[in-house]
Amino acid sequence: MNPLVLLTPVFMAFEVAQLVVAERYLGIKQIERNADPRLVGPREPVAFLWLAGLMVYGGWVLLLLLTVPAARMQAVCLLAISLAGFTLRRNTTLAWTLVLLTFEGALRLGMLLSLLVFIWHQS
Repeated sequence: MNPLVLLTPVFMAFEVAQLVVAERYLGIKQIERNADPRLVGPREPVAFLWLAGLMVYGGWVLLLLLTVPAARMQAVCLLAISLAGFTLRRNTTLAWTLVLLTFEGALRLGMLLSLLVFIWHQS
């Protein structure tokens, strides 16, 4: 088994944390207050950790795609979900951005769970 696959639970936890952070900064309370999250975004350390996590996550998915043949389909789906979500979020209002982030996160969590189960059945 490729050691890259063993990092899947870490990235599942990252996805859950990302959903929590998205709810905190783009949540219902922010929408009701009509607050613009770009003006009152996260503090610099949180923003740095979030961006660094996203970059490591993207690199991990690319490594899965290139080095783990059994995980290629899940890696392609993870990339496609992320790219489609980014494209859709660029053209929506704040309320729909939260909906899209939640749906996108759920799809990515499902793909990560699929990867875990698939690799577990192969070993």
